[in-house]
Amino acid sequence: MSTVPLRPLAARQTDVDRKPVDATKAAKIVASGLNFFYGQKQALTDISIEMHANVVTAFIGPSGCGKSTFLRTLNRMNDIIPGARVEGRVLIDGADIYDSGDVVQLRRRVGMVFQKSNPFPKSIFENVAYGLRINRMVGSSSELAGRVEESLKQAALWTEVKDRLQTSALALSGGQQQRLCIARALAVRPDILLMDEPASALDPIATQRIEELVYNLKRLYTVVIVTHNMQQAARVSDYTAFFWLGKLVEYDRTDKIFTAPSQKLTEDYITGRFG
Repeated sequence: MSTVPLRPLAARQTDVDRKPVDATKAAKIVASGLNFFYGQKQALTDISIEMHANVVTAFIGPSGCGKSTFLRTLNRMNDIIPGARVEGRVLIDGADIYDSGDVVQLRRRVGMVFQKSNPFPKSIFENVAYGLRINRMVGSSSELAGRVEESLKQAALWTEVKDRLQTSALALSGGQQQRLCIARALAVRPDILLMDEPASALDPIATQRIEELVYNLKRLYTVVIVTHNMQQAARVSDYTAFFWLGKLVEYDRTDKIFTAPSQKLTEDYITGRFG
């Protein structure tokens, strides 16, 4: 069968080998028997999956298959939707996130980057500092400046903006704005970073920068990314989950998913026979 080639990222400086996860260690994120409803409509059916720390997991599948809905269950972003309802369990480090009422603390630990970059109409510095200020996570201006610099460096943006931190974030290019939003999410030092099609609105060069960033962030974070771009999933992820009509069809190492999937439905999708 035709397969999606696993090409390396261009200009990757420090490769992290795609090694199998240590099965003896507890998974970072575990969903068990998860069902999700928008009112009477069921959007997710019996999702069970384990994702380990310090790997990139990609969710693929056609539009409307439930991958973004599932991503948002991992930090309870769906809670804001009227009539939304969850059944089943989502554990992070062994604790059920739906048993806790502290959603603010959960979202500090589980950061989110959206499809469309959404910088605040503030300076570059204040965009990154925002979460640190409102959560009172720093004790001095020097500590604040250090955390902002750290986050911008992690987002591979520091060298481009270090001399104009007080200028408007809205003056940045689309790719820079998206990396700024990533820096803003990283500033509060989350354990997990969720990314919902972070490069879908960007040009190829900006997309490459985001992909390199995602690949390298796994050294410090557990990353979960939704993407429609199967080449992108093949390039950046260690594990891939294929969703279809609200169900998890297959979940395995990315190289296996794209070269020898276990399910014919997965094979048909990645070879372009439908979807």
